[in-house]
Amino acid sequence: MKKGNILVVDDNRAIRTSLELLLPLHFERVITLPSPKELHDTLRRNPDLDVVLLDMNFHAGINTGGEGLYWLREIKKIRPTLSVVLFTAYGDIELAVTAIKDGATDFIEKPWDNNKLLITLQNAVQLSRNSQKINALKSLKQEKSEMFWGESPAMQALRAMVEKVAPTDANILILGENGTGKEMLAREVHLLSRRSEEQLVSVDMGAVTETLFESELFGHSKGAFTDAKSERAGKFEVASGGTLFLDEIGNLPLHLQSKLLVAIQSRAVVRLGENTPRPIDIRLITATNTNLEAAIAEDRFREDLYYRINTFVIELPPLRERGDDIVELASLFLVRYAKKYGKSCSSFALSAIEKMKNHIWSGNIRELQHTIEKAVILSDKNEIRSDDLLLTKSNSGGNSGAFATGAMTIEQMERTMIESTIRACGGNMSDVADKLGITRQTLYNKLKKYSL
Repeated sequence: MKKGNILVVDDNRAIRTSLELLLPLHFERVITLPSPKELHDTLRRNPDLDVVLLDMNFHAGINTGGEGLYWLREIKKIRPTLSVVLFTAYGDIELAVTAIKDGATDFIEKPWDNNKLLITLQNAVQLSRNSQKINALKSLKQEKSEMFWGESPAMQALRAMVEKVAPTDANILILGENGTGKEMLAREVHLLSRRSEEQLVSVDMGAVTETLFESELFGHSKGAFTDAKSERAGKFEVASGGTLFLDEIGNLPLHLQSKLLVAIQSRAVVRLGENTPRPIDIRLITATNTNLEAAIAEDRFREDLYYRINTFVIELPPLRERGDDIVELASLFLVRYAKKYGKSCSSFALSAIEKMKNHIWSGNIRELQHTIEKAVILSDKNEIRSDDLLLTKSNSGGNSGAFATGAMTIEQMERTMIESTIRACGGNMSDVADKLGITRQTLYNKLKKYSL
Protein backbone atom coordinates (compact mmCIF):
# COMPACT_ATOMS: atom_id res chain seq x y z
CA MET A 1 0.00 0.00 0.00
CA LYS A 2 1.29 3.45 -0.94
CA LYS A 3 2.15 5.61 2.05
CA GLY A 4 3.84 8.98 2.28
CA ASN A 5 3.96 12.36 0.58
CA ILE A 6 7.32 13.34 -0.94
CA LEU A 7 8.70 16.72 -2.01
CA VAL A 8 11.70 16.58 -4.38
CA VAL A 9 13.84 19.72 -4.70
CA ASP A 10 16.45 19.41 -7.49
CA ASP A 11 17.52 21.75 -10.30
CA ASN A 12 18.32 18.86 -12.69
CA ARG A 13 15.31 18.30 -14.98
CA ALA A 14 16.39 14.76 -15.92
CA ILE A 15 16.55 13.76 -12.26
CA ARG A 16 13.14 15.28 -11.53
CA THR A 17 11.64 13.45 -14.54
CA SER A 18 13.12 10.11 -13.41
CA LEU A 19 11.78 10.54 -9.91
CA GLU A 20 8.36 11.64 -11.21
CA LEU A 21 8.16 8.26 -12.94
CA LEU A 22 9.58 6.14 -10.09
CA LEU A 23 8.23 7.58 -6.86
CA PRO A 24 4.46 7.74 -7.61
CA LEU A 25 4.51 3.96 -7.93
CA HIS A 26 5.42 3.69 -4.24
CA PHE A 27 4.14 6.85 -2.52
CA GLU A 28 0.77 8.58 -2.27
CA ARG A 29 1.86 11.95 -3.65
CA VAL A 30 5.03 13.38 -5.18
CA ILE A 31 5.74 17.09 -5.72
CA THR A 32 8.86 18.35 -7.52
CA LEU A 33 10.52 21.79 -7.41
CA PRO A 34 13.39 23.01 -9.61
CA SER A 35 14.58 25.49 -6.98
CA PRO A 36 14.44 25.84 -3.19
CA LYS A 37 13.20 29.41 -3.55
CA GLU A 38 9.62 28.10 -3.42
CA LEU A 39 10.26 25.84 -0.41
CA HIS A 40 8.71 28.06 2.26
CA ASP A 41 5.48 28.53 0.34
CA THR A 42 5.27 24.85 -0.68
CA LEU A 43 5.68 23.67 2.92
CA ARG A 44 2.94 26.00 4.10
CA ARG A 45 0.54 24.88 1.36
CA ASN A 46 1.24 21.17 1.95
CA PRO A 47 1.09 20.42 5.70
CA ASP A 48 0.76 16.68 4.98
CA LEU A 49 4.28 16.33 3.51
CA ASP A 50 6.35 13.59 5.13
CA VAL A 51 9.76 13.84 3.43
CA VAL A 52 11.80 16.38 1.51
CA LEU A 53 14.38 14.89 -0.88
CA LEU A 54 16.73 17.87 -1.10
CA ASP A 55 19.61 18.44 -3.54
CA MET A 56 22.83 19.76 -2.00
CA ASN A 57 23.87 22.15 -4.78
CA PHE A 58 21.80 24.48 -6.97
CA HIS A 59 24.37 26.67 -8.74
CA ALA A 60 26.74 25.56 -11.50
CA GLY A 61 30.33 25.26 -10.35
CA ILE A 62 29.45 25.16 -6.66
CA ASN A 63 29.74 21.73 -5.08
CA THR A 64 30.42 22.45 -1.44
CA GLY A 65 26.96 21.37 -0.28
CA GLY A 66 26.56 24.62 1.63
CA GLU A 67 23.27 25.44 -0.10
CA GLY A 68 21.79 22.12 0.90
CA LEU A 69 22.80 22.62 4.53
CA TYR A 70 21.29 26.13 4.51
CA TRP A 71 17.93 24.93 3.15
CA LEU A 72 17.97 21.93 5.51
CA ARG A 73 18.11 24.35 8.46
CA GLU A 74 15.35 26.48 6.94
CA ILE A 75 13.08 23.43 6.58
CA LYS A 76 13.70 22.40 10.19
CA LYS A 77 12.78 25.89 11.40
CA ILE A 78 9.38 25.63 9.70
CA ARG A 79 8.64 21.90 10.19
CA PRO A 80 10.87 20.32 12.90
CA THR A 81 9.32 16.84 12.54
CA LEU A 82 9.64 16.70 8.74
CA SER A 83 12.22 14.18 7.50
CA VAL A 84 14.85 15.55 5.13
CA VAL A 85 16.95 13.25 2.93
CA LEU A 86 19.88 14.96 1.23
CA PHE A 87 20.75 14.26 -2.42
CA THR A 88 24.30 14.80 -3.69
CA ALA A 89 26.57 13.76 -6.51
CA TYR A 90 29.59 14.18 -4.30
CA GLY A 91 30.35 11.53 -1.71
CA ASP A 92 31.61 13.43 1.30
CA ILE A 93 31.45 11.74 4.71
CA GLU A 94 32.23 14.94 6.61
CA LEU A 95 29.38 16.71 4.86
CA ALA A 96 27.09 13.77 5.72
CA VAL A 97 28.02 13.99 9.41
CA THR A 98 27.37 17.74 9.42
CA ALA A 99 23.99 17.23 7.73
CA ILE A 100 22.91 14.56 10.21
CA LYS A 101 23.90 16.82 13.13
CA ASP A 102 21.76 19.58 11.60
CA GLY A 103 18.73 17.31 11.48
CA ALA A 104 18.95 15.40 8.19
CA THR A 105 17.40 11.95 8.30
CA ASP A 106 19.71 10.34 5.74
CA PHE A 107 22.07 10.95 2.81
CA ILE A 108 21.77 9.59 -0.79
CA GLU A 109 24.52 9.78 -3.41
CA LYS A 110 23.94 10.27 -7.12
CA PRO A 111 23.70 8.19 -9.22
CA TRP A 112 21.39 6.30 -6.91
CA ASP A 113 20.23 2.72 -6.56
CA ASN A 114 16.42 2.62 -6.87
CA ASN A 115 15.89 0.04 -4.12
CA LYS A 116 18.15 1.88 -1.70
CA LEU A 117 16.43 5.18 -2.48
CA LEU A 118 12.95 3.71 -1.97
CA ILE A 119 13.89 2.05 1.33
CA THR A 120 15.50 5.26 2.58
CA LEU A 121 12.43 7.35 1.71
CA GLN A 122 10.00 4.80 3.20
CA ASN A 123 11.97 4.78 6.46
CA ALA A 124 11.99 8.58 6.43
CA VAL A 125 8.20 8.63 5.98
CA GLN A 126 7.75 6.33 8.98
CA LEU A 127 10.13 8.41 11.09
CA SER A 128 8.30 11.62 10.21
CA ARG A 129 4.90 10.18 11.08
CA ASN A 130 6.17 8.70 14.34
CA SER A 131 7.59 12.10 15.33
CA GLN A 132 4.26 13.74 14.57
CA LYS A 133 2.42 11.20 16.72
CA ILE A 134 4.83 11.70 19.62
CA ASN A 135 4.42 15.48 19.43
CA ALA A 136 0.64 15.09 19.28
CA LEU A 137 0.69 12.86 22.39
CA LYS A 138 2.89 15.36 24.24
CA SER A 139 0.47 18.16 23.38
CA LEU A 140 -2.46 16.01 24.47
CA LYS A 141 -0.80 15.30 27.80
CA GLN A 142 -0.15 18.98 28.35
CA GLU A 143 -3.77 19.80 27.54
CA LYS A 144 -5.11 17.19 29.95
CA SER A 145 -2.79 18.01 32.81
CA GLU A 146 -4.44 20.04 35.57
CA MET A 147 -1.53 19.84 37.98
CA PHE A 148 -0.43 23.18 39.43
CA TRP A 149 3.14 22.91 40.64
CA GLY A 150 3.72 26.48 41.74
CA GLU A 151 7.09 27.95 42.69
CA SER A 152 7.54 26.84 46.30
CA PRO A 153 10.82 24.94 46.86
CA ALA A 154 8.97 21.92 48.25
CA MET A 155 6.77 21.59 45.15
CA GLN A 156 9.66 22.14 42.74
CA ALA A 157 11.66 19.38 44.45
CA LEU A 158 8.60 17.13 44.30
CA ARG A 159 8.14 17.91 40.60
CA ALA A 160 11.74 16.94 39.81
CA MET A 161 11.22 13.61 41.56
CA VAL A 162 7.90 12.93 39.81
CA GLU A 163 9.39 13.57 36.38
CA LYS A 164 12.10 10.98 37.07
CA VAL A 165 9.83 8.35 38.61
CA ALA A 166 6.69 8.69 36.45
CA PRO A 167 8.11 7.03 33.27
CA THR A 168 8.95 3.89 35.26
CA ASP A 169 6.55 1.25 36.58
CA ALA A 170 7.70 1.67 40.19
CA ASN A 171 4.97 1.60 42.85
CA ILE A 172 4.31 5.03 44.37
CA LEU A 173 2.84 5.92 47.76
CA ILE A 174 1.50 9.49 47.95
CA LEU A 175 1.20 11.01 51.42
CA GLY A 176 -0.50 14.24 52.39
CA GLU A 177 -3.35 15.83 54.30
CA ASN A 178 -6.90 15.81 52.96
CA GLY A 179 -7.35 18.23 50.10
CA THR A 180 -3.66 18.54 49.11
CA GLY A 181 -4.27 17.03 45.67
CA LYS A 182 -3.20 13.40 46.04
CA GLU A 183 -5.55 12.12 43.33
CA MET A 184 -4.53 14.93 40.96
CA LEU A 185 -0.87 14.03 41.51
CA ALA A 186 -1.68 10.38 40.74
CA ARG A 187 -3.26 11.51 37.47
CA GLU A 188 -0.18 13.57 36.65
CA VAL A 189 2.08 10.56 37.24
CA HIS A 190 -0.16 8.51 34.93
CA LEU A 191 -0.06 11.20 32.20
CA LEU A 192 3.74 11.28 32.36
CA SER A 193 4.04 7.49 32.28
CA ARG A 194 4.40 5.05 29.40
CA ARG A 195 0.87 3.87 30.23
CA SER A 196 -0.79 7.22 29.55
CA GLU A 197 -2.71 5.85 26.57
CA GLU A 198 -4.41 3.31 28.85
CA GLN A 199 -6.85 3.83 31.74
CA LEU A 200 -6.25 5.28 35.17
CA VAL A 201 -8.69 3.47 37.47
CA SER A 202 -9.31 5.13 40.86
CA VAL A 203 -10.69 3.35 43.91
CA ASP A 204 -11.58 5.07 47.20
CA MET A 205 -10.68 2.30 49.64
CA GLY A 206 -12.52 4.05 52.46
CA ALA A 207 -15.78 3.89 50.49
CA VAL A 208 -15.55 0.18 49.58
CA THR A 209 -17.59 -1.91 52.02
CA GLU A 210 -15.89 -4.97 53.46
CA THR A 211 -18.50 -7.35 52.04
CA LEU A 212 -17.94 -6.08 48.49
CA PHE A 213 -14.18 -5.67 48.71
CA GLU A 214 -13.22 -8.78 46.73
CA SER A 215 -15.98 -8.29 44.18
CA GLU A 216 -15.03 -4.65 43.58
CA LEU A 217 -11.30 -5.23 43.30
CA PHE A 218 -11.02 -8.75 41.92
CA GLY A 219 -14.37 -9.25 40.16
CA HIS A 220 -16.86 -12.12 40.32
CA SER A 221 -18.42 -14.79 38.14
CA LYS A 222 -22.12 -15.17 37.51
CA GLY A 223 -23.85 -16.72 40.53
CA ALA A 224 -20.87 -16.18 42.86
CA PHE A 225 -23.29 -14.61 45.37
CA THR A 226 -26.99 -13.74 45.53
CA ASP A 227 -26.91 -10.55 43.45
CA ALA A 228 -24.22 -11.67 41.01
CA LYS A 229 -26.53 -11.91 37.98
CA SER A 230 -23.65 -11.62 35.50
CA GLU A 231 -19.89 -11.88 35.53
CA ARG A 232 -17.95 -8.74 36.28
CA ALA A 233 -14.32 -7.70 36.00
CA GLY A 234 -12.84 -6.09 39.12
CA LYS A 235 -10.83 -2.87 39.27
CA PHE A 236 -7.52 -4.74 38.93
CA GLU A 237 -8.59 -6.27 35.61
CA VAL A 238 -10.12 -3.06 34.31
CA ALA A 239 -6.85 -1.24 35.06
CA SER A 240 -4.66 -3.92 33.46
CA GLY A 241 -2.31 -2.27 31.00
CA GLY A 242 -2.78 1.07 32.76
CA THR A 243 -2.60 2.49 36.28
CA LEU A 244 -4.52 1.51 39.41
CA PHE A 245 -4.88 4.24 42.04
CA LEU A 246 -5.93 3.10 45.51
CA ASP A 247 -6.85 6.17 47.54
CA GLU A 248 -7.02 6.16 51.35
CA ILE A 249 -5.30 2.79 51.57
CA GLY A 250 -4.59 3.48 55.25
CA ASN A 251 -8.29 2.94 56.02
CA LEU A 252 -8.32 -0.64 54.73
CA PRO A 253 -9.08 -3.12 57.55
CA LEU A 254 -6.21 -5.40 58.51
CA HIS A 255 -7.86 -8.65 57.39
CA LEU A 256 -8.42 -7.26 53.88
CA GLN A 257 -4.85 -6.01 53.57
CA SER A 258 -3.57 -9.57 53.21
CA LYS A 259 -5.86 -10.19 50.22
CA LEU A 260 -4.66 -7.00 48.59
CA LEU A 261 -1.05 -7.97 49.23
CA VAL A 262 -1.49 -11.35 47.52
CA ALA A 263 -2.87 -9.70 44.38
CA ILE A 264 -0.05 -7.13 44.27
CA GLN A 265 2.66 -9.74 44.83
CA SER A 266 1.35 -12.36 42.40
CA ARG A 267 0.21 -9.85 39.75
CA ALA A 268 -2.89 -11.97 39.37
CA VAL A 269 -6.44 -11.98 40.71
CA VAL A 270 -9.00 -14.70 41.25
CA ARG A 271 -12.60 -13.66 40.70
CA LEU A 272 -15.15 -14.66 43.32
CA GLY A 273 -16.69 -17.96 42.22
CA GLU A 274 -13.63 -18.99 40.21
CA ASN A 275 -10.41 -20.85 40.92
CA THR A 276 -8.21 -19.79 38.02
CA PRO A 277 -5.91 -16.78 38.53
CA ARG A 278 -6.15 -14.04 35.91
CA PRO A 279 -2.86 -12.21 35.24
CA ILE A 280 -2.91 -8.44 35.55
CA ASP A 281 -0.43 -5.79 34.42
CA ILE A 282 -0.82 -2.60 36.45
CA ARG A 283 1.21 0.33 37.65
CA LEU A 284 0.17 0.77 41.31
CA ILE A 285 -0.22 4.16 42.97
CA THR A 286 -1.60 4.42 46.48
CA ALA A 287 -2.36 7.38 48.73
CA THR A 288 -3.27 8.10 52.33
CA ASN A 289 -3.28 10.82 54.96
CA THR A 290 -2.62 8.21 57.66
CA ASN A 291 0.78 7.81 59.29
CA LEU A 292 1.38 4.25 58.09
CA GLU A 293 4.53 3.73 60.15
CA ALA A 294 2.56 4.56 63.32
CA ALA A 295 -0.23 2.27 62.09
CA ILE A 296 2.30 -0.55 61.67
CA ALA A 297 3.56 -0.01 65.23
CA GLU A 298 -0.06 -0.23 66.44
CA ASP A 299 -0.71 -3.40 64.37
CA ARG A 300 -3.26 -1.60 62.19
CA PHE A 301 -1.29 -1.90 58.94
CA ARG A 302 0.77 -4.75 57.56
CA GLU A 303 4.47 -4.01 57.33
CA ASP A 304 4.93 -6.27 54.28
CA LEU A 305 2.15 -4.44 52.43
CA TYR A 306 3.72 -1.10 53.37
CA TYR A 307 7.07 -2.04 51.84
CA ARG A 308 5.34 -3.47 48.77
CA ILE A 309 3.54 -0.21 47.94
CA ASN A 310 6.21 2.35 48.82
CA THR A 311 9.00 1.86 46.31
CA PHE A 312 8.85 5.65 46.12
CA VAL A 313 7.15 7.87 48.70
CA ILE A 314 5.96 11.29 47.53
CA GLU A 315 4.69 13.62 50.24
CA LEU A 316 2.53 16.57 49.22
CA PRO A 317 3.06 19.62 51.46
CA PRO A 318 -0.01 21.25 53.03
CA LEU A 319 -1.17 24.46 51.37
CA ARG A 320 -0.18 26.59 54.37
CA GLU A 321 3.48 25.69 53.67
CA ARG A 322 3.42 26.71 50.00
CA GLY A 323 3.80 30.48 50.39
CA ASP A 324 2.82 32.53 47.36
CA ASP A 325 1.39 29.42 45.67
CA ILE A 326 -1.79 30.11 47.66
CA VAL A 327 -2.51 33.35 45.80
CA GLU A 328 -1.51 31.87 42.42
CA LEU A 329 -3.86 28.92 42.96
CA ALA A 330 -6.62 31.27 44.05
CA SER A 331 -6.11 33.27 40.84
CA LEU A 332 -6.49 30.12 38.74
CA PHE A 333 -9.73 29.25 40.52
CA LEU A 334 -10.92 32.85 40.11
CA VAL A 335 -10.50 32.68 36.32
CA ARG A 336 -12.22 29.28 36.18
CA TYR A 337 -15.27 30.25 38.20
CA ALA A 338 -15.65 33.75 36.75
CA LYS A 339 -15.92 32.10 33.35
CA LYS A 340 -18.24 29.37 34.64
CA TYR A 341 -20.66 31.78 36.31
CA GLY A 342 -20.32 34.67 33.84
CA LYS A 343 -18.90 37.08 36.43
CA SER A 344 -16.63 40.08 35.79
CA CYS A 345 -14.40 39.65 38.86
CA SER A 346 -10.81 39.24 37.70
CA SER A 347 -8.55 40.15 40.63
CA PHE A 348 -8.17 40.17 44.41
CA ALA A 349 -8.05 43.23 46.63
CA LEU A 350 -4.94 43.50 48.83
CA SER A 351 -7.09 42.84 51.89
CA ALA A 352 -8.30 39.57 50.33
CA ILE A 353 -4.74 38.52 49.52
CA GLU A 354 -3.63 39.16 53.10
CA LYS A 355 -6.62 37.24 54.42
CA MET A 356 -5.77 34.23 52.25
CA LYS A 357 -2.12 34.31 53.27
CA ASN A 358 -2.99 34.42 56.99
CA HIS A 359 -5.55 31.61 56.83
CA ILE A 360 -4.50 28.16 58.04
CA TRP A 361 -6.30 26.25 55.24
CA SER A 362 -6.84 23.02 57.15
CA GLY A 363 -8.85 21.81 54.13
CA ASN A 364 -5.92 22.68 51.84
CA ILE A 365 -6.48 23.14 48.09
CA ARG A 366 -10.03 21.78 48.22
CA GLU A 367 -11.00 24.36 50.85
CA LEU A 368 -9.36 27.17 48.85
CA GLN A 369 -11.16 26.09 45.69
CA HIS A 370 -14.57 26.06 47.34
CA THR A 371 -13.86 29.38 49.06
CA ILE A 372 -13.06 31.09 45.74
CA GLU A 373 -16.10 29.53 44.06
CA LYS A 374 -18.40 30.89 46.76
CA ALA A 375 -16.74 34.31 46.57
CA VAL A 376 -17.25 34.49 42.80
CA ILE A 377 -20.90 33.48 43.09
CA LEU A 378 -21.61 36.11 45.75
CA SER A 379 -19.52 38.96 44.32
CA ASP A 380 -20.96 41.66 42.03
CA LYS A 381 -17.70 43.60 41.77
CA ASN A 382 -14.64 43.44 39.50
CA GLU A 383 -12.42 42.28 42.35
CA ILE A 384 -12.76 39.87 45.22
CA ARG A 385 -12.54 41.65 48.54
CA SER A 386 -11.80 40.40 52.01
CA ASP A 387 -15.48 40.23 52.99
CA ASP A 388 -16.22 38.01 49.98
CA LEU A 389 -14.00 35.26 51.37
CA LEU A 390 -16.19 33.25 53.74
CA LEU A 391 -13.65 31.55 55.97
CA THR A 392 -14.36 29.69 59.19
CA LYS A 393 -12.83 31.55 62.14
CA SER A 394 -11.72 28.31 63.72
CA ASN A 395 -9.12 28.05 60.97
CA SER A 396 -7.91 31.66 60.95
CA GLY A 397 -5.76 33.86 63.16
CA GLY A 398 -5.43 32.87 66.79
CA ASN A 399 -8.95 31.54 67.23
CA SER A 400 -8.16 27.88 66.74
CA GLY A 401 -9.87 26.28 69.71
CA ALA A 402 -13.03 24.27 69.21
CA PHE A 403 -16.20 26.38 69.68
CA ALA A 404 -14.14 29.52 70.42
CA THR A 405 -16.30 31.70 68.20
CA GLY A 406 -19.36 32.12 70.40
CA ALA A 407 -22.46 31.93 68.22
CA MET A 408 -22.11 29.17 65.61
CA THR A 409 -24.51 27.34 63.35
CA ILE A 410 -24.99 23.60 63.81
CA GLU A 411 -23.02 22.98 60.62
CA GLN A 412 -20.14 25.13 61.84
CA MET A 413 -20.14 23.27 65.14
CA GLU A 414 -20.15 19.92 63.33
CA ARG A 415 -17.29 20.96 61.07
CA THR A 416 -15.25 22.23 64.02
CA MET A 417 -15.85 19.02 65.95
CA ILE A 418 -14.73 16.89 63.01
CA GLU A 419 -11.60 19.02 62.55
CA SER A 420 -10.61 18.82 66.19
CA THR A 421 -11.23 15.05 66.27
CA ILE A 422 -9.09 14.54 63.15
CA ARG A 423 -6.25 16.42 64.84
CA ALA A 424 -6.68 14.46 68.05
CA CYS A 425 -6.60 11.14 66.16
CA GLY A 426 -3.62 12.08 64.04
CA GLY A 427 -5.63 11.73 60.83
CA ASN A 428 -6.72 8.13 61.45
CA MET A 429 -10.19 8.14 59.93
CA SER A 430 -11.28 4.87 61.54
CA ASP A 431 -10.55 6.30 64.99
CA VAL A 432 -12.24 9.59 64.04
CA ALA A 433 -15.41 7.76 63.00
CA ASP A 434 -15.38 5.71 66.23
CA LYS A 435 -14.95 8.78 68.44
CA LEU A 436 -17.73 10.65 66.63
CA GLY A 437 -20.01 7.63 66.72
CA ILE A 438 -20.60 7.51 62.96
CA THR A 439 -19.67 5.12 60.16
CA ARG A 440 -16.62 5.76 57.99
CA GLN A 441 -18.86 6.31 54.97
CA THR A 442 -20.82 8.98 56.84
CA LEU A 443 -17.54 10.56 57.89
CA TYR A 444 -16.32 10.67 54.27
CA ASN A 445 -19.60 12.25 53.20
CA LYS A 446 -19.16 14.97 55.80
CA LEU A 447 -15.52 15.54 54.82
CA LYS A 448 -16.65 16.19 51.26
CA LYS A 449 -19.53 18.37 52.45
CA TYR A 450 -17.26 20.61 54.50
CA SER A 451 -14.29 20.50 52.06
CA LEU A 452 -12.02 18.90 54.67
